[in-house]
Amino acid sequence: MVVGHGQPVAMITLLWLIAVALIIAGIYVIIARKELIFGIVLIVIGFLVGPGGVSIFNP
Repeated sequence: MVVGHGQPVAMITLLWLIAVALIIAGIYVIIARKELIFGIVLIVIGFLVGPGGVSIFNP
């Protein structure tokens, strides 16, 4: 099955799960390890990786 901009559903689901994991890891790093910069970097990367974010595969 293909949705959106021609991306298969499995790819969108995988990107969404990776994005969620990165954002949760970023929040954990900020709260538990008190490393603000690294946590913010993880959260920003999570937003970029998500299906609505930036894709390195599409021009």
